[in-house]
Amino acid sequence: MNIVEISKILSNQTRVDILKWLKDPEANFPPHQDIDHFDDGVCVGFIQDKTGLSQSTISTYLNSMQNARLVIPTRHGKWTYYKRNDDVIQAYMKSLKEEL
Repeated sequence: MNIVEISKILSNQTRVDILKWLKDPEANFPPHQDIDHFDDGVCVGFIQDKTGLSQSTISTYLNSMQNARLVIPTRHGKWTYYKRNDDVIQAYMKSLKEEL
């Protein structure tokens, strides 16, 4: 895990908001029409709608978060769903506490 890389990603309020929203997707996003659960995360379209940002911006944000392993993508047909990677988030927080 790279503390600096993750810290750079978390220096953007929208990316922090996305992780907060994904912590409790049922409370922060409408129900999926094609899947009746959030086990695989939240559809990119819902994340985009909630942020009000362009699809390309959200894709860039989610890609950087995926590369840092903060989120886990799952494909369902043509849609990609994202959920938090709580193991990496906890390891990051532990590393910050131990190293700083």
